[in-house]
Amino acid sequence: MPDKPAAEVAIDEHLIRTLLAEQAADVVPHAASRPLSLAETGWDCEMWRLGDDLAVRMPRRTVAANLLVHEHEVLPTLAGLVAPSGVGVPAPLVRGLPSGGFPWRWSVVPWFAGTSALSVPRAERAAWAPDLARALRLMHVEAPSAHPVNPFRGVPLADRDDAVEARLAAVRARRAAPEERLRAAEEIWRAAVAASAHSGPPVWIHGDLHPGNLVADDGRLAAIIDFGDVTAGDPAYDLAIAWLAFDAAGRERFMAMLADRHDEATWTRARGWAVAVAAILLDHSDDNPEYAALGAEALAEATA
Repeated sequence: MPDKPAAEVAIDEHLIRTLLAEQAADVVPHAASRPLSLAETGWDCEMWRLGDDLAVRMPRRTVAANLLVHEHEVLPTLAGLVAPSGVGVPAPLVRGLPSGGFPWRWSVVPWFAGTSALSVPRAERAAWAPDLARALRLMHVEAPSAHPVNPFRGVPLADRDDAVEARLAAVRARRAAPEERLRAAEEIWRAAVAASAHSGPPVWIHGDLHPGNLVADDGRLAAIIDFGDVTAGDPAYDLAIAWLAFDAAGRERFMAMLADRHDEATWTRARGWAVAVAAILLDHSDDNPEYAALGAEALAEATA
């Protein structure tokens, strides 16, 4: 990806322990004295591991502040919906408030044991394709009118047509993908734009569903994480995971579990979204080999 933006606030152990002592003691026993270590620094948030079973999610930029607000509002509902599938969702145990010089909401969430699905070979992901399908089947239900709005995720594909065409042109200019795949990708995108639009009510969607936001553990899907882009709209946006995560065998298992829920037009739109996401990754992953590889693999799967 391009160079990671600098943090706009200083986040350190002292700050987090102060916030935990003020706001988490009634929910998490001994919260402020548990072992605490930085687990990951993303573009928008830092994740600090708290003991063995919890994590603290801290926004590091103003643009990420609303991501935590949306997670606070929505994740308890989504975790309840998805729970029967056995797949975890990081519903906040503590919905932290600004304090002590820290200007934004923050969270204490469950820590899910496992590894990022990015590090799991694509062929091995087929084992938990039905797990993900069951989770999405439960989550993709009608959302209330007050759902968080995202102008880029789950919208009609025609709304993103110019942007995606420009992105594919940028990938071609950079020679970041074979020309024959790009021609096929353009045809797939145009077919997706021309397909029948989502006609039902807006349903809950993750909004950023790719292997980096899936946690796998011992051949099963342990959790779906990072719901900062959660919104409601066309489920085809999330269903692009069929090409982003799986090979042909895994995709067949995933789609078979949802065959009674989605028509051909939905899968056509989903394949189009997979091409769009692949183009973003190919255009912006020079410094991140994992995501560059994901973009190349996803484009190959979608255009096969």
